Amino acid sequence: MGLDGVCLAEHDAMWDPDEAADLAGDSGILILRANEVSTNHGHVLVFGYEEKIEGVLAVLEELRAEVTRAGGLTIVSHPFRGFLLFGVAEFQMSVEDASERTVFQHVDGVEILNGMVREQGNDMARRVAERLDLIGVAGSDAHRLDEVGRCVTILEREISNEQELVEELRARRFTTGALR
Repeated sequence: MGLDGVCLAEHDAMWDPDEAADLAGDSGILILRANEVSTNHGHVLVFGYEEKIEGVLAVLEELRAEVTRAGGLTIVSHPFRGFLLFGVAEFQMSVEDASERTVFQHVDGVEILNGMVREQGNDMARRVAERLDLIGVAGSDAHRLDEVGRCVTILEREISNEQELVEELRARRFTTGALR
């Protein structure tokens, strides 16, 4: 697929660093770890935070404070996926209205391109991130091997660990795209 690395973001859990290293083996593929935390305002990707997050439902404001203190990063994942069950158009939700959602006030970034979200939802996420000047990343949201690489975040610099990933995302030294 041409990928140099992947980030494993489990729901409400973090891969053990040794297990991630074993998984990478001698493949030459960088395996990074993250946590997709269930919060009181939806799923939030947490990068660069090693502490176990107790409970399945974290309070978003507290989560962000802890992650920020540890030098990590929080990114709301697929913020408009559920809205498509009814359709954003039917709600006539404007970018301004969408930007007022609480979740966007307590994260560093937004997943603006998600492999499991329709174009309309991804476009709304991108427009909200731009309006609020939040970091905008992409992810496949893969749950099966054939879904890996649908949407990617392409870093400008080579990295070797999660902390360097956080630094590059904060510095906005990346682009997003869809590989297939």
